[in-house]
Amino acid sequence: MNVGSAVMRRARLGLSAIMVLAGLCVALAGCEKKAERAAGAGKEAVIGFTASQTGKLNVESARQINGLNLWIEQVNAAGGVQLADGSRVRFAAKYYDDESNKERVQALYTKLVTEDQAAFLISPYSSGLTDAAAMIAEQYGKIIITAGAASDSTHGKGYGSVYQIYTPASRYLTGAFDLLARLDPKARTAALVCEKDKFAAEVCAAAEKYAKNTGLKIAFNEGYDSGAADFAPFINKIPPGVAAVMGGGHFADGATFAKQLFEKRVAAKFISLLVAPPEPKFAELGDAARGVVGPSQWEPLAKYSADLARAAGIEWFGPSVAEFAAAYRTKFAEEPSYHAAGGYAAGLALQQAIAAAGSLDSSKVKVALDALNVMTFFGRLHFATGAAEHGLQTGHEMVYIQWQTDGQGQLAKQVVWPEEVKSAPAMSLAR
Repeated sequence: MNVGSAVMRRARLGLSAIMVLAGLCVALAGCEKKAERAAGAGKEAVIGFTASQTGKLNVESARQINGLNLWIEQVNAAGGVQLADGSRVRFAAKYYDDESNKERVQALYTKLVTEDQAAFLISPYSSGLTDAAAMIAEQYGKIIITAGAASDSTHGKGYGSVYQIYTPASRYLTGAFDLLARLDPKARTAALVCEKDKFAAEVCAAAEKYAKNTGLKIAFNEGYDSGAADFAPFINKIPPGVAAVMGGGHFADGATFAKQLFEKRVAAKFISLLVAPPEPKFAELGDAARGVVGPSQWEPLAKYSADLARAAGIEWFGPSVAEFAAAYRTKFAEEPSYHAAGGYAAGLALQQAIAAAGSLDSSKVKVALDALNVMTFFGRLHFATGAAEHGLQTGHEMVYIQWQTDGQGQLAKQVVWPEEVKSAPAMSLAR
């Protein structure tokens, strides 16, 4: 009887030990799962890019990077992007100064991929530098979102990993000719004076073709070298009586060109220049800025909204126009330009695609980018998917601004075209 009791006690102890061990295993498994989830919650994806912190493109580039960094800060603060396995990914920026130099861009993007292990790439500012970066991205099979580049030709090279945020160059100035026709139906001639770089040359070639198709004669068409500071040789050759002067290239040359057009009292009733006019710094030209029109990829006055998205039958994604503008002003103590908005919008496009893919795998994210069709504070985003122009932006449209005098006699930017989004009627130059 005592022997039997002892056996029973040993059996019960053994069973208890087994149960304890089983419980411990369950607990350990739970801890392992928690550890796995914790590790997943700490995933980080490096976003690589270069910025023109020095060189001729530093004004526009600085704003683009401000916008991108604001997006990184906000998406990380919100917990990152959730993936299909329940983990979340946050983002870290890795970038270098490209000095506005194409050769440095190629070397630095190679470094970003091979040494810094960037998961995704954002382009430099400008079409020329972006073209160099896109070649490297394609070579290594890395997705690159081109935040500050409008060239059409980059997307005619058969690339499969390059996605454009801006309205393409071929549609940059077409609205300016439409606005000119509305302001002056009798206009018959115009002059084109454009920077001889990849972006401006493509814009002006398309603009010349569009003008001719609308019956407007281009009476003068010449290009100037990048870095030009004296525009007298071109201004002096503009025929008298032209209705409009259009062209420019980037901020520094465009601002100088506008200033010299004013100083030489060019009598054209309409001036539209690339890149420079939408920048807040353009107002520092004073009277030389008044009346000048510029195509803009985005403005704080733009009326993009969730209601507009619903009316168009597409998804709304990201902050409102007012929310983005307020956050940018708070962080950088300046008005956001379209360059800043483009940098942020590049992040939004990548964010939405990663979320839709539920993965950081490039092949899955590319499928999501190909299917992207959303409206954001920046406007609609949608990419061409045909082999001949893959990644070209087809959804986003330009707005056109003009510097006018407000009720206090100060220069203020107004959206004057298209009609449905304007904040004020356009005015003819009175000089």
